[in-house]
Amino acid sequence: MAEDLSSLQHVRGLVKWFDPAKGYGFIVCPDDGPDILLHVNVLRNFGQSSIADGAGIEVVTHRTDRGVQAVEVIAITPPEREDTPVLSDLAEMNADEISSTPLEPARVKWFDKAKGFGFANIFGRDEDVFLHVEVLRQSGLSDVQSGEALAMRVIDGKRGHMAVEVLAWEAAMGDPEHSI
Repeated sequence: MAEDLSSLQHVRGLVKWFDPAKGYGFIVCPDDGPDILLHVNVLRNFGQSSIADGAGIEVVTHRTDRGVQAVEVIAITPPEREDTPVLSDLAEMNADEISSTPLEPARVKWFDKAKGFGFANIFGRDEDVFLHVEVLRQSGLSDVQSGEALAMRVIDGKRGHMAVEVLAWEAAMGDPEHSI
């Protein structure tokens, strides 16, 4: 059966909530329309398995009998950064310093969202890189899985190597601004 292309709509909104364990979440429609269902498979097609609450998102939607749902993610913008950094290591860094730090290919060693942190390894290096849940959130992610490939900006913090920005591998590879 052919899809009715007239029901497709390009929408920009904010992520209301997304639960990777449930496999879905919702986007607040900017024009007071109904919330938009965001399924994890649509997000995975973009190269991410999670998204932070409050992140900006640009999607193509389709209206069904059960409501409006996202069928393609076009872009994701991390939530607004808070004025005061959660981690003291980031207190003296501004956005330009962070973005001038090179992106490095990495893989998640483990991450526990309930604890609020985990570790990753840069490819070809043995040392662990600390991942904090707030750095993930400010990067537009809400969770990462063991073994997941990422692109990270890493600094030498007060307690060792730590990520200051984290991108989904596919997003970093597909965006010339972030290319590794």
